[in-house]
Order: sequence, then structure tokens, then C-alpha cells
Amino acid sequence: MIYRDFIKRGIDILCSTGILIIGLPLFLLLMVILAFHFRGNPIFCQTRPGKHGISFKILKFKTMKDVFDVDGNLLSDEKRITPIGSLIRKASLDEIPQLINVVKGDMSLVGPRPLLVDYLPLYTNSQRRRHEVRPGITGWAQVNGRNSITWEQKFDLDSWYVDHLNFLLDLQILLKTFSKILVGTGISQEGHVTMSRFTGSAENIPIRK
Repeated sequence: MIYRDFIKRGIDILCSTGILIIGLPLFLLLMVILAFHFRGNPIFCQTRPGKHGISFKILKFKTMKDVFDVDGNLLSDEKRITPIGSLIRKASLDEIPQLINVVKGDMSLVGPRPLLVDYLPLYTNSQRRRHEVRPGITGWAQVNGRNSITWEQKFDLDSWYVDHLNFLLDLQILLKTFSKILVGTGISQEGHVTMSRFTGSAENIPIRK
């Protein structure tokens, strides 16, 4: 518990600050490129639930255009993602601004990925346990299939991580993350740019009689 409650946070601050300082030239270069590419703000900001379900603003590099249908609804990810955005997403460079979230305390380097606020009422009690820890830039589910596995598999992996969180496991996840980025596996689910929307598990859906 000492690692989980104290040491992990210290490592997050030191590592994230160091990476931001060393990677500042790349950070600024991507900001300039994306600002020109999208003709505006290169940062994507969205409300996500963090530890204990408390909301925060997640930061990512923008990879999709803001294109709407006639009713004012955003088009699908497949129609909005750009070639440059796809390349940045494949290399996971879109996640770099989340280091700021880590320094602020919204996130950790390692933990369950922060999902949409809309999903909160859809979770089972077991799935909701993913919010017992800070969400992470990478996690156990990300190195064991990422977006190529089912939602249920992903949530099972998140719960397993919460129960087994320790320094060696976090180190293993970080090392695996680097290898996954180099290979570029598990970026998307079949038929989707990233992952299909979560609509609830079968055990959460009432049976009609």
C-alpha cells in the first residue's frame, strides 16, 4: 500500500516532469504542425472521470477534424481522422499532453484508461472498481490487446490491475508499452478507428419477460 498511496505518485511527478522537459522540442513541433493542419487549436480537451469518478479535463493532441452532419452531430471517427492524425495516433504521440494531467494529479503514468463520462451509469460493480485508482496514460489492458479486445475483457484486466498494483507490475507495463508502440499493434478494433462505444454489459441489461 505504501507504493500505491505514496511512492507511485512521486514517480509519476518525477518521470512526467523529466519527459516534458526532455521532449519539449517535440511537443512544440507537434503543436505547430497540428495548429496549421487543423487551422486552430491543436489540443483536444474532454471531460473524463478520474479516481473515485471525479471529473477532470483530459488533454490530447488533436487527430480528427470537427466535421458535423446536417443535424449538427459529429461524423464518425473514420470520417474525421486525417492522415497526419492517424500517423500520430499510431505512434501514440497524441497522448503526450496527458503528461500535464499526470503532473497535475489527474492521472498516473500507469492505470486504467480514462473513458467517457457517459459510460459511468453503464458499469457493473466490478467494472466500476477501475475508478479506485488514478487513470493512466497506459495500463494493463493497453498492453494486453488495447482496442483489439472486447470491453468485458478490458474491464476484467482493469480490475485485475487494481487488485495487483505494485512497482514491478507498473514497470512491466511501461516496458511493454514501448514495445507495443514500436510494433503498432492493438491500435483499433476491427471496423473502427479506435474502439466501438460501450453500451453496457449483458449482465447490466434487464431481461424482458
